[in-house]
Amino acid sequence: MKAKILVVDDEPDLQLLIKQKFRRQIREQLYEFVFAENGEAALRMLVEHPDVDMVLSDINMPEMDGLTLLVKLGELSPLLKSVIVSAYGDMENIRTAMNRGAFDFLTKPIDFQDLEVTMEKTLKYVEQLKETLKAVRENDILRMYVDSSVLQFMSREAFETSLTASENIEASVVFMDMCGFTSISEQESADHVVKMINKYFDVMVKEILAHGGLVDKFMGDAIMAVFKGDYHLDRAVEASLSVRNQIKAFAEQLSNQTEYFPDVAIGINSGEMVSGNIGSATLRRLDYTVIGDVVNVAQRLQSVAGPGQIVVPEWAYENLKEAFQCKLIGEVNLKNKRNAMQIYEVLE
Repeated sequence: MKAKILVVDDEPDLQLLIKQKFRRQIREQLYEFVFAENGEAALRMLVEHPDVDMVLSDINMPEMDGLTLLVKLGELSPLLKSVIVSAYGDMENIRTAMNRGAFDFLTKPIDFQDLEVTMEKTLKYVEQLKETLKAVRENDILRMYVDSSVLQFMSREAFETSLTASENIEASVVFMDMCGFTSISEQESADHVVKMINKYFDVMVKEILAHGGLVDKFMGDAIMAVFKGDYHLDRAVEASLSVRNQIKAFAEQLSNQTEYFPDVAIGINSGEMVSGNIGSATLRRLDYTVIGDVVNVAQRLQSVAGPGQIVVPEWAYENLKEAFQCKLIGEVNLKNKRNAMQIYEVLE
């Protein structure tokens, strides 16, 4: 990869000397040099060439000297590293340069072999900084797409050897779905539909996280969330009630506008399920999730829930009835379930 180097020096012969000494590297496109005669010109050059990787600068120059330039470069970019090349190699100048952020200090007359080694060392350090910054940015982006439980799992020892490991857990699963989404997507523009989904998801996610839940996945216009630990069923219901109330509130606030805000339908189930990575290790496509009959029933409860309803099965109702107001809906036949099931609606 070509490295771009800015040389800042008021000596007129230095530009030609640099081009001669590094002609092979320039020809092989390893180095590209740009030049400035002082600190002020160097700052203008950096605006024109924002991809400069390092700076070679003299100290004694008109308009802006090299030590002042070091301060400006530090303000401009923490990735931009500088090497001072000066005849003023006394300890005071060296200390000042290093304290102002110089990566290294060479003295004139220039030893070009030493200069090349220093440049390689500096450019290698800059590349490491860029890789670190890229990793940080990618990690921040990853956190937008991957639940915190997955990141914790990835940080465990022997992560690679335990990719397909699983465990049985007691938890509650919640499915939240926008009602009438198909009709909305037929009538509205794609941009409007995406904005609406994201607005709903933002409300849902905030409440899920506020009640200690984990967002397992986004599925079109629906969210699957998992609640583990103490009082997981109670927290799942509280999160669902908060989501319903939040959506009802902003729909009422904008009721005089033409924009339509659909209700959510929510299904909740609780019990034992399998937690782990599901997918293909060979393809390196895995989904850290929960599976089992409890999860399937929760999704089917959501499918029979009406707009604004939070539906739970009878066994969940027995654990909730003293803390939440519920209403019997009746028996329903869920898809692929042999026996009819008694279900309840959580009111408040």
